Formats: sequence, structure tokens, C-alpha cells
Amino acid sequence: MAFNKYRNKMKSDVTDMKKIWRDPMLLVTIIFVIAILLIFILYPLFAVLKESFIGKDGFTLSAYSETIKSIDFRNTLKNTLMLGFIVGGLSTLIGFIFAYADSYIKTRFKKLFNIVSILPIISPPFVLALSAIMLFGQRGFITHKLLHISDANIYGLKGLVIVQTMTFFPVAYLLLTGLLKHIDPSLEEAARNMGASRWKTFTTVTLPLMAPGLANAFLLTFIETVADFSNPMVIGGNFSTLATQIYLQAIGNYDMQGGATIAVILLVLTILLFVVEKYWIERKSYITVTGKASRGRDLIDEKKIVYPIDAFCLIVTIFVLVFYGLIPLGGLFNIWGMDYKLTLKHFKYVFELGIKPLIDTTFLSAIATPITGVLAMIVAFLIVRKKFYGRGFVEFSSLLAMAVPGTVIGIGYVLAYNTKPLLLTGTATIIIIAFVMRSLPVGVRSGVAALQQIDPAIEEAASDLGADTTKVFTSVTLPLIKPAFFSGLVYSFVRSMTAVSAVIFLVSARYSLLTVNILSQVDAGRFGVAAAYSTLLIIIVYIAVSIMYFALSKMGVSKDQI
Repeated sequence: MAFNKYRNKMKSDVTDMKKIWRDPMLLVTIIFVIAILLIFILYPLFAVLKESFIGKDGFTLSAYSETIKSIDFRNTLKNTLMLGFIVGGLSTLIGFIFAYADSYIKTRFKKLFNIVSILPIISPPFVLALSAIMLFGQRGFITHKLLHISDANIYGLKGLVIVQTMTFFPVAYLLLTGLLKHIDPSLEEAARNMGASRWKTFTTVTLPLMAPGLANAFLLTFIETVADFSNPMVIGGNFSTLATQIYLQAIGNYDMQGGATIAVILLVLTILLFVVEKYWIERKSYITVTGKASRGRDLIDEKKIVYPIDAFCLIVTIFVLVFYGLIPLGGLFNIWGMDYKLTLKHFKYVFELGIKPLIDTTFLSAIATPITGVLAMIVAFLIVRKKFYGRGFVEFSSLLAMAVPGTVIGIGYVLAYNTKPLLLTGTATIIIIAFVMRSLPVGVRSGVAALQQIDPAIEEAASDLGADTTKVFTSVTLPLIKPAFFSGLVYSFVRSMTAVSAVIFLVSARYSLLTVNILSQVDAGRFGVAAAYSTLLIIIVYIAVSIMYFALSKMGVSKDQI
């Protein structure tokens, strides 16, 4: 029985591979994708792995032995896991509530919620940490100026939970809102017509359909949290995390092997989480887009449902707006916490001496964005719709970039591309590649989740009519997953504009990035200049995203679809 099952599987695999051989464009695409993933994701990580095992006398496990025995490392590991689960859970919950309000609730504040939910994602993550210090620190406006508290302490776990939750919940929101809007209303209406209550329908129909999206959102925000080093560096205080420990070990102590060792341990943890999530999701099928006509959803207007959700979203909205309102104000005051005299000197400094990082960052991000969007959808299409040897490798490798800290990828790029034949350090190419590889997993995740909700019979019908794989992808699949595709474009651009950890090692005198300059200003205590830089960055990103939305509207894609 087992032998026959294995033989049938082998026959099926051979048949699938024959189909690929008969489609040269598909074969070339698969080879190209595998080569890209090998060269720009696995090879740099291999360089880091190699660094952790190779000492002065050759192969050694001493770095791992010393790290695991260290009490500081054990505390740091505990801190990282606790922070990841808290922020991942809160971010997913808040993101889902915002997405539900956007897709299901009849509310007057929908546009406000949409604006606020995008704000944390169009700014560097450490900007909110800066705002938290300026509001609640020892010289904070609220704690010192208004409440006259002299020993206020925003540093540590509580500060990190607040800042990182505000930073990462929009990522969950962007992912979940697209999935909620594509749930066929007839499925929920059928449950209601059978006598199920709103709550029963929500728990037995909506939530199970959203399980892949929720798991993806939690996975993404968990990884973002434990991999983030900028917020812990700014507001972490004595609460150390693995990401900051990697950075301090490799850069502060010039111990590249020690930093690589901690990075490998963190990588193992995040990969284990990914495997558990993947196994749980793939046990079920989630197809809600069948190609059949379906009318629009009737938005919920019951006060007992609308008012609590509105109240919650408004509280979060006000909280976020206060933090962001402080950023331009911080750039207008002479010395925050001491001299609140209005001045434009910080903005003048940026325009006279710091304009190059603005230009470089925008230019490189604009190049990386379309590359990321197209590559992500191609990878998602191959993973979900095609069977070929190496498909598991493509899926694993394409998602691996979000399972490691950005600092590790940056170190890996330096180690891997500092010698021939790929001598890329100091060039714009290596920065663009880093942007693409760091944003790729989110686009792939979004594309995979969207494709899992589309009945394969739609594409099979096109194939039966004679369309090849390229034609099916461009004329059938891509139009059906337009929201996921354009959501990936927007996220890729803002992520590239606000990236810091993955590219902090890659900047050079020729190409300077804005986020790296902002972080250096924060480290130097020049909060006014950092706030001015951050204000201009947010304005540039918002204008660019608005232009993108306008261009997409001319192509027949509305904001609500993204």
C-alpha cells in the first residue's frame, strides 16, 4: 500500500515536471527565482552561519557554548520571547479590530482610522520611541511639564510594548483588511438565515476563514518585534533583546562571531515558529472567491456592536495622533524639555546640509518597489499553483528573510559581497537588493493568502482554453489578486523608505540613507534635527503613496481594494 502510494506520487511528480518542460517560460522563471533566492538570501545567511562556527583555529563550537552558558544571554532570550508574544498578540488583535471596522462596520470615522493606521508604517520605527521619550521621559512634556513628575521612567518593557505595538499593528491591519473584504458575504448570510447570532456567525464562519490571515499577521509582527533593534536601542533601557545584543556584540564589541552566534539562535527560534504556523494552516482549505457573482456586504449598524468598536479605535487613534503630532513640533522647538522657543533652525540644517539622504533614499526605494511587487507575486503563484521539484525550497527561502534580524542580513551582505566575483559593497545595487529581499516575504505572504482564497478552477478554465502559464498569470491570476499585489507595492515602498537595521552596514559616502542619519541624530541627543528629518520623511512617503493611489485609481484599482 505504501509502495503504491509512493509510486503514484512519483508518477504525478514526473507528469508535473513534463508539463513544466513543455512551458519554457515557466521553466526559466523557476530557475531564475531559485537562483535569486540562493544568491541573495541563503548565501549571505550561510556567510553568517560560517562566521559563527569558524574561529582562529578552524571549526569550533566554543562561541555557542559560551553564549548558552551566559546568564545575560538567558535573560535576553526570555525578554525577547516575552516581548515578541505580547507585541505580536496585541498588534494582531488591534490590527484585526481596525480591519473589521473598515470592512464590516458602518462608522463615520472610517477615513480617520485608515489614516491613523497607515501613520506608523510610513515612519521609521524608532520615531515613536523618540516621541515616547519626549512625552513621558524624565524631561517629557506630560510627565515633567504637566504632571511635574521628576522620576518618570518610560524605558524598558512597558515602553517597548507601547511603541512596538503602535509601530507594528498597521502591518497586521493592511494584511487582514484585504482578506476580510474578500470573504463572500453569502457565507455569513447563510449562517444568519439559519438562525445564528452575530457572535455565532463571527466565531464559526468569519474567524475560521481568517485563520490563515491571523496566523500570518501574528507571525509577521512577532518576527518584526524580535528582529527590531532600533526601538530597543532607543527606549529599551536595561531591557535587552537578542536583536540589540547582536548589534552590540558585532559592532560595539567588534565580536562578529559572537553576534553571528546569537543571530543563528534567534533564527532557529523564528523558523520553529514558522513551521508550526505553516503546519496548522495547511491542514485546512480556505476558498472564498469562487468566481460567482456576489453582491456587496451589508455593513453592521447595530449600536451595541458599532459603539464599542468605534470607541476602541478612537482611543487608539487619539493615542497615535498625539505621538505623531509631537514629531513636527519637536522639530520646531529650540531644545526639547528645556527651551521651548520656536525656531526653524533644525529644518534649515536639514535643507542646507542633509538633503542628500532624502534624495538617495527616495530614489533607491522607487527602484526597489516594482521589483519587489512583481517578484513577490511570481513567487506566490509558483508556491500555490505549480508543482515542481524545489517548490518547498522556494517557499521556505522566500519567507526566510523575515525570520532573521535586519542587522544579521546586513552583516551577511557585508561578509558575502565584499570580495569578487560579487563585489557589491558601497554600491547602490546592494542597497536595492537589501530593500527587495527584506520586503519580499510580506508580498509573498499577502499573495499566498489571496491565492488560497481563489478557486483554482478559474485558472484551470483558462488553461483548458489554450492559455499558457504566462497568459494565465497575467490575464487571470494577477487581476484577481490585485489588492494583494498593490498592497505589497505600498508596503514595499514605505518599508524601503523607513528601513534601518538591514542597511545600516551598507551605507557609504556615495549613498546615504535618511533613517541611518535620523538614528545617528537620536544617538547624539539632537532630538530637534531628528524630528525635522522624520517630519520630512513622513511627508515624502505620504506624498509618494498618494501619487501611487492616484495612479492606481486610473488603472481601475480603488483604495478600498488595497
